[in-house]
Amino acid sequence: MPFLHSIAPKAPLRDDTRGFPFSVPVVRALESLEFPTAVTFFVGENGSGKSTLLEALAAAIGLPTVGSEAVRDDGTLAAQRALAKHLRLSWTRRTHKGFFLRAEDFFGFTKYVARLRAEFRTRLAELDVEYADRTAWARGLAKGPAANSLAHLERRYGVDLDANSHGESFLKLFQSRFVPGGLYLLDEPEAPLSPQSQLGLIAMLKDMLPQDAQFIIATHSPILLAFPNATIYTFDDQPPKRVEFEELEHVRLTRDFLNDPEAFLRHL
Repeated sequence: MPFLHSIAPKAPLRDDTRGFPFSVPVVRALESLEFPTAVTFFVGENGSGKSTLLEALAAAIGLPTVGSEAVRDDGTLAAQRALAKHLRLSWTRRTHKGFFLRAEDFFGFTKYVARLRAEFRTRLAELDVEYADRTAWARGLAKGPAANSLAHLERRYGVDLDANSHGESFLKLFQSRFVPGGLYLLDEPEAPLSPQSQLGLIAMLKDMLPQDAQFIIATHSPILLAFPNATIYTFDDQPPKRVEFEELEHVRLTRDFLNDPEAFLRHL
């Protein structure tokens, strides 16, 4: 059973409410969104508001962020934090496990992990010098906290995330951070993933569902959108409307293009 049951505005927006994100049509028209299944997708054209609402939801929930800055500190998300205060969240039961991830923040996260790894290694080298004239036992005791932290970091993310391709690093992150009982908000996770890797992500999602996980994902990917029994909201309607996979313009356009690319390309 999903943790987050639904979201809705706490009150109708006043007519004099102006500025982003309250000027976004889908935000002004928002009524209630329910999450009856363990996987929910937000889909729509660029600028439709799907990422804005997902970011506001992340701020309202307060999940950890996979990025260089937490949602509460990220200056680029000040408007979304304002929208978060306008949302009422209804829970079946609350969880503090999970995370929020924007594909665009992943490079910042890999740099953060690399910086931590470098700091731990530097500290270990310093302790070797500081305790050079002490016993091996004393030196090992002093180095314990930094060594354990470094080992934990490398067990979780590998020796070097940058040594993998962007897509491989993305999947490695999911493998290390998906845990039972978690709520995951993912904004366009398909961005660095090949079609084959997107199928790999679908397999991970399927593996997590029996482990009591919930996913809310903003995406353009017809491959991800084909996830069995998922709830799909299109943000091209105001308010967002629940649709079936086969009804999606993303799916129809992709299928028509692949069936006859020349019919499209000759007009460009």
